[in-house]
Amino acid sequence: MAPVLEKRHPGAAGTGENNNEDEEGQNLWSSILSEVSTRSSSKLPSGKNILVFGEDGSGKTTLMAKLQGAEHNKKGRGLEYLYLSVHDEDRDDLTRCNVWILDGDLYHKGLLKFAVSAQSLSDCLAVFVVDMSRPWIIMDSLQKWSSVLRDHVDKLKIEPDVLREMEQRMVKAFQEYSEPEDANSSSPQRRAPTAGEDEAVVLPLGENTLTHNLGVPVLVVCTKCDAVSVLEKEHDYKEEQFDFIQSHIRRFCLQYGAGLFYTSVKEEKNLDLLYKYIVHKLYDFQFTTSALVVEKDAVFIPSGWDNEKKIAILHENLSTVRPEDPFEDFITKPPVRKLVHDKEINAEDEQVFLMKQQSLLAKQPVTPTRGAADSPGRTTSGSPRPAGRAGPTTVTGGSPMASVKKPDPNIKAGAANEGVLANFFNSLLSKKTGSPGSPGSGAVGAGVQGSAKKTGQNPGLTDVQAELDRMTRKHDSMVSANNVSPPTENEA
Repeated sequence: MAPVLEKRHPGAAGTGENNNEDEEGQNLWSSILSEVSTRSSSKLPSGKNILVFGEDGSGKTTLMAKLQGAEHNKKGRGLEYLYLSVHDEDRDDLTRCNVWILDGDLYHKGLLKFAVSAQSLSDCLAVFVVDMSRPWIIMDSLQKWSSVLRDHVDKLKIEPDVLREMEQRMVKAFQEYSEPEDANSSSPQRRAPTAGEDEAVVLPLGENTLTHNLGVPVLVVCTKCDAVSVLEKEHDYKEEQFDFIQSHIRRFCLQYGAGLFYTSVKEEKNLDLLYKYIVHKLYDFQFTTSALVVEKDAVFIPSGWDNEKKIAILHENLSTVRPEDPFEDFITKPPVRKLVHDKEINAEDEQVFLMKQQSLLAKQPVTPTRGAADSPGRTTSGSPRPAGRAGPTTVTGGSPMASVKKPDPNIKAGAANEGVLANFFNSLLSKKTGSPGSPGSGAVGAGVQGSAKKTGQNPGLTDVQAELDRMTRKHDSMVSANNVSPPTENEA
């Protein structure tokens, strides 16, 4: 029996060792399962959505493609889809965030039903994109797309209790905002909840804060902020205009509890900051950047930071406009400058041009030439003399041109010019001979003859002087004849 007992003793001992090994194996599997379950509970959630709204040409697709890390600018129609890769470096976890970009045409707003449903609305973030290069449409665009989102949420017919819970979550997030603490790590990290966070003291909301609560986080992104310099140079924008624009946008953000970003893809302003803020709002990553309001083209205002008093600081620079004035009355669209292009003019064929001129000439009425019988100075009877005159008008002068029936303006002007020339030459002769008299017809001859006798001048020059006297008398006769007025109707 002893050997038998000795044989059984080792077996019983082996059984105990096997039980210990089984217990250790079970503990190992339990630890593995617990670790896996812990990791699965702390993994990044999937199914998060970003809804992007904005006008055509505002840069929606370009902005989201830049956040995605892609260089393409492919633009679609209707409802575009992209995704952002979100990486948690602490837990080495990776997930995708869906991005839905709605077309700028309101015709496609019905496609939102494929992007968000009643179950996925709580996992959404809305982004309203406006274009800073066209500031005059900013407020209209924000009002239009916020109404589109509101109408879609109403159509989902969410339970009132669920919608109220979502709205209360938005109010709580707005009230519990605090200035972030600086962190050494630049990569996104999950924020661990602190003890006593629920017992934090919250302040009541302002009068115009979260009055349009959509139940989802909202961001307002102003793209193309590099156009600020263009607005200053070409459209004479001043600090007052930019402060007025920012004031209206920030008041809109207060109503919806939204954050505000001024970005520029061209100059890569605030793009990394926008990505970190998006993953902070959707995945509760740590965010360490406070508000930026110094640079007018790189503004960042997180949700919960702003209030009416901070916005009132902008109103100190408003001198020609009041803060409550309508946006479109002060920020108006500048007139369109039409570029004048030199159009190329093709000359038509020569024969075609001549045929057109020939047809135009043929259409014109023929103007009859007026003869001597149609002269207005003659009567209908054809008599050369008007009635009531005894005889032809005569002018004493001894010249065949003394009697003129009808004065000719050309002849009158020519005769006057010749008379002036004759008087000019006579004055020269009288000055040369020293005659004190005027260059008259008789005085000139007598003066010249007298001076010729006194000075011993050649008597042959007197013939020249006589000829000049004759020409002078002739021209004077013509001038006096031209001054005779034509007969009037009363004389006739």
